[in-house]
Amino acid sequence: MPIHPMTKPSRRFRNAIAALLALGAVAGSPVRAETDLGSLDLISSASEDSPVPQGLVLGGVYIGANARYKALDDMNLVVPGGVYFGERFMYLGDRARYYFYREGGFAAFAYGRVRFGNLDPADAPELAGMTKREWEPEAGIGANLITPYALLTMRAASDISGTSKGQECLLWSDFPVIRGRLLVMPGLGVLWRSSKLANYYFGGVSADEARPGRPQHDTGATWSPMMSLITSYRFDRHWLGTVSGNIEHFDSGTAKSPIVAHDNEVTVIAGVGYIW
Repeated sequence: MPIHPMTKPSRRFRNAIAALLALGAVAGSPVRAETDLGSLDLISSASEDSPVPQGLVLGGVYIGANARYKALDDMNLVVPGGVYFGERFMYLGDRARYYFYREGGFAAFAYGRVRFGNLDPADAPELAGMTKREWEPEAGIGANLITPYALLTMRAASDISGTSKGQECLLWSDFPVIRGRLLVMPGLGVLWRSSKLANYYFGGVSADEARPGRPQHDTGATWSPMMSLITSYRFDRHWLGTVSGNIEHFDSGTAKSPIVAHDNEVTVIAGVGYIW
């Protein structure tokens, strides 16, 4: 669906994007996929025909993902959660945005996130001697740009707690197609992680953590290409659903880690939400 450059997208289009976010980011869910579904609607609507009105959306999702680390089981979770959409503030499960500037097809926002720990040596004997990876709060800024055929997102964020002391930057493009109540949106992009963030959460092994069969490993700074396919469908006034898939191809610094299980991380999300 073409979008005129630097003009406000249709109300239906903006809110359809928000619908998939309402189900894709639930509070506290340990989703490992790093894809940002954030080609957001800039203004949600109170209309009964809108896929997501302003206010609260509650729902539940199934999350499936292949395990990042060797010896761990794949993820299969069913979790509840809620999100909030306002004119400037949006709470999206483990992250939030505040839009401090909007003009035509451009918007700038402040960004905050809680990144959950993803490695506990108590989970498998093969990880004995590793340091537990703790959660950390992150903050940053970003922008959305509407072009005739794509929604562009750029975001940069940094650890603000001293846990990993790392940073990341995202460049992402979404290509939405809307047919009535149905949204189908492929997307692709690349995520840069600093060496400190990548080593802490994506396969680094320090000298103190090295063991026979688990050599020391420095991931360095990494670049990971990613693709996604997001669908969202509005059933009626109160109910909507989504099915989505994300794949991230790990940089060689991550993929060659002695504790990382694979080159590609795949996440599937399916859910239903109730619009209050």
